[in-house]
Formats: sequence, C-alpha cells, structure tokens
Amino acid sequence: MSSRRNFIKTSTAAVLGAALVSKAGAASLPEAPEEKSATTKPPSLPPNGRPFHPVVTLNGWSLPWRMNGKWKEFHLTAEPVQRELTPGSVANLWGYNGQSPGPTIECVAGDWVRIYVTNRLPEHTTVHWHGILLPSGMDGVGGLSQPQIAPGKTFAYEFRMKKSGTFMYHPHADEMVQMAMGMMGFLVVHPDNHRHHHADRDFVFLMSAYDIEPGTMTPRVNTMLDFNLWTWNSRIFPGLDPLVIRQGDRVRIRAGNLTMTNHPLHLHGYDFEVTGTDGGWVPKAARWPEVTVDVAIGQMRAFEFDAIYPGDWAFHCHKSHHTMNAMGHDVPTLIGVDHRKVARRINNLVPQYMVMGDKGMADHGAMEMELPENTAPMMTGHGQFGPIEMGGMFTVVKVREGLAKNDYSDPGWYQHPEGTVAYEVS
Repeated sequence: MSSRRNFIKTSTAAVLGAALVSKAGAASLPEAPEEKSATTKPPSLPPNGRPFHPVVTLNGWSLPWRMNGKWKEFHLTAEPVQRELTPGSVANLWGYNGQSPGPTIECVAGDWVRIYVTNRLPEHTTVHWHGILLPSGMDGVGGLSQPQIAPGKTFAYEFRMKKSGTFMYHPHADEMVQMAMGMMGFLVVHPDNHRHHHADRDFVFLMSAYDIEPGTMTPRVNTMLDFNLWTWNSRIFPGLDPLVIRQGDRVRIRAGNLTMTNHPLHLHGYDFEVTGTDGGWVPKAARWPEVTVDVAIGQMRAFEFDAIYPGDWAFHCHKSHHTMNAMGHDVPTLIGVDHRKVARRINNLVPQYMVMGDKGMADHGAMEMELPENTAPMMTGHGQFGPIEMGGMFTVVKVREGLAKNDYSDPGWYQHPEGTVAYEVS
C-alpha cells in the first residue's frame, strides 16, 4: 500500500525540477489557502464586493478572494492531496488547495473574475469552467484553446460572469486520469440582486466515483464503468455530514455529476421543484415537481423545497449499488445456500469464521469483522434504532425547529413525538 510520504514524494518529484513561479511573481498573487479537514464549513458573509447569500459545501468550503480594482481574484493550486473518504479510509487523490474536490468558487453575475491556477502536479493540466459563457481562449481545453499549464507554472484566467447559476470546474488535460484522481470543484454565480432566487440554506456537492481496491489508497484510473466507491464530494456514508436545516427555511440543494453514469437523487419526506440546470434558472411556470431528480453525466441540477416537516430524512442515490462501498463487489450470492455443515468443519480450523450472506446481506450492516487496512466497510452506518445498512451516496437531511439562522451543527437524532414511530404488532 502506498504510504502518504511515498505518494507525495512521487507526485511532486517533477514539480521540484520545474521552473517555479518567481518570488516577484508570487508576491503579486493572491493567497492560495489550503484546507485539510473534511468537515462541512459553515458559510461566512462576503467581506467585500457585492452582497450574496453564500452556499454550504457538503464536507467542504468556499475559496476566499481579494479585490484588485474591478477584479475579484482567486488562486487555485492543482496538487496531490489525501482525502479521508470516511473514518478509517483515506485515498491518494489529486485536487485543489489541499482537498478533492477543490473549494467552491462563489461570485456574482457581472463580476470581473481573475482566477490564478498554479500547477503542483507531476504533469501538465488546465482548468475548464463548465457551463460558463466566456472567451474561447479562457475555456481551458489544453492544446485547443490554450497552452497546457506545465508543472510549476501559474496561468491566469480572466472573464466576466455573464449570468448567475450553478456550474463546476475540472481539467481538460489528461482528463481521464485527472478526473479519475478527483480533480473537480463547484462554481456558483449568484444573482446580481441577492434577493432574487433566495434560499435560506443553499447546499452544494459534486458526485464522483473511484475504483480503489480494498487495502489500497490510489484509484485505478483506467476503469471505465466498474467503480466501487460512489461519493458525494469525495466522501461516503457514514463519513458524509448531514444537511442540517431549520424548520420553515427555504432550502436549495445543488448537485453536479462528474461520474460515468447518471444518478437519481431521492429525498424522503418531501416533494420538491427543480429550479435550475447548468443552463440556468428554470422559469417558475416551467418548474416541475419531483421526489427524485435524475442527474445525468456532466449535468448540474438545483432543486428547492420548504422545510416544513421535522425529522431525520434519508437522502441518497436510488441506484442501490451506489449506496454500498467497496467490500460489496466480487461477493458471491449465497442466498438460500445452506452451508452450516461446511461452516462447522471450517470452525474447527478457523474459530472466527462466520457464515454470512445465506439469508441476505443485512448482516453486513452490523458486522465487526476485520477488514483490510484502509478499507471502508460495505454498508456500516448507525442510527438511533440500529444499523442503517447504507454506504456511499447516502446522508441524512435533519430538519429541526428552533435552530439559529446560521447553525449548521449536527443536532443529533430526531426525538419522535409519542405515537409517531412504526411499531411491532403481535
């Protein structure tokens, strides 16, 4: 298994020998802050520029900027990172500013934006601004619309944000490798009038998939379809934070899909309306009601609801294999197979041997069997009533009365009013 030291050493070897940004040039660049923690950072109001209502990046954060005349300047660093997928499982990835996915970039329609990109990878890269209307030379397709950003070099992208909406960024250079290694990020352009399209709580996340064999740390980048880890913001349940919501709030959830398949996102307890795509906002007369919205490859979707009903509500991809982690692959189906006699013989030799799977896979949700090092359990998450039997693309929407306006801390499990929990009948 690749160690953290060997991974960082190997991944940065080419950078050390490259022509780095000069000290004079570096002094003129805005700060490129890094974030290692995988917890959700509560939003903070913009310190300058025009006002907007900030988003909450699930298990992530938003990138600070500086104002330089009319320009709002950001600084991204493309680099090897380590991402905790869930407690006990860490992956060697490539990302931006210390994380994969990279930090969310937030700005306002009409802003003049300058984004510096410094390459700390062992190969060249670019950044494509997915869905943004801009000059061709700023579109980020290496070899077609710009030179590649060589290791150690810094490029600047400059354009004006023509419209508000939900977008993302990712490379268009050695794309299969770099996106398979986790290079992506969210880009939100707020309306020029912050009262338009208002939501009290506005959550964002990107969907990505990895093929990481149990006991290893680095994705297999040539995988086409058979991925074994399905993630939201490179996190898997039970490592995904809940979406904490104050009862009565207007809530928006924005999701982008950079995997190799579509994802039907299903929210329990609510119906909602689809209010945005990567093409823009859906006019009110054209919005449609759903409880499940399908997000195809390369698409963005935004949907909204009023958080009327308190409780702990499941929110997940409705493809069953996408709520199951790596240990669920290559496991034979043994349902209905009576192997008790064989098990007794094996127990004589291996006392810890367990019979599993002959009556279904639910026992995997509660098992405490030893796993390969650095491996996520197949579907181990616990609620107040026992194992939830989910993994991967699953989290909980927690709607509570009485939360403070900017309180995103986990309120714990919902205390159901008497007589409102399903019960056994004898």
